[in-house]
Amino acid sequence: MFSRLTRPRAVAVCALPVVALLATAAFAPLPFSLTQPGLTADVLGENKGEPVITISGAPTRDTSGELRMTTIEATSPDTDVRLGDVIDAWFRTDKAVMPRDSVYPSGRSTREIEQYNTEQMKESQDDATQAALNHLDLTGKNIKVTLKLADVGGPSAGLLFSLGIIDKLNGDGEGGDLTGGRTIAGTGTIDAAGKVGAVGGVSLKTQAAKRDGATVFLVPEAECSDAKAELPKGLRLIPVTTLKGAVSALEALESGKGSVPSC
Repeated sequence: MFSRLTRPRAVAVCALPVVALLATAAFAPLPFSLTQPGLTADVLGENKGEPVITISGAPTRDTSGELRMTTIEATSPDTDVRLGDVIDAWFRTDKAVMPRDSVYPSGRSTREIEQYNTEQMKESQDDATQAALNHLDLTGKNIKVTLKLADVGGPSAGLLFSLGIIDKLNGDGEGGDLTGGRTIAGTGTIDAAGKVGAVGGVSLKTQAAKRDGATVFLVPEAECSDAKAELPKGLRLIPVTTLKGAVSALEALESGKGSVPSC
């Protein structure tokens, strides 16, 4: 037999499991990573006292301006992220909540993830070098390119590495700098054929770029809408799909001739 409950009592009884669930969720770790704008580094300059790009076997140019690769910082894969952390980040523009599996490969230890990111960076550097030499028709020449960037993993600096190599070897092709003396930032993977790929976290990377003095940001075209979501004032977006397109856009920006694409 069941006794009949008044509405207030029924609501109170039914609310108990909800309260318990919320209390559990507040203290239970959640499958998310918290991300924020990370470091940027000028690939035309030095990082921790060493040149980012070193080229032998071909004459190189002195360059002006900067080409800054951008990063995001994420909580480590073994960090417990709780409901309060998620709620706090949700209402901030300088932080983002991302599924942990979208930041780190699932089922791997922290050490395995670090090794994976290092391998991704090495592969990206090899592809970036090949793409740059292909663009300049220097494939097969006795040119050696060494890329060094401490404490950064993953493939998202590929585009900027390629542009840095091109600027050091050829500039704009007419004696000027590919940067036009500006601070250019950006992100994007690249393959050996020069195709630029999406990377994620671009709204945080634009904030890092603006913080470190950039006025122009190269973004994979597929991520234009994400980049515009929290775009800092005074930062110009240039969408790119290929290395050739990125070079052409920077040349047009420098010379004032031709069209510069926009998001």
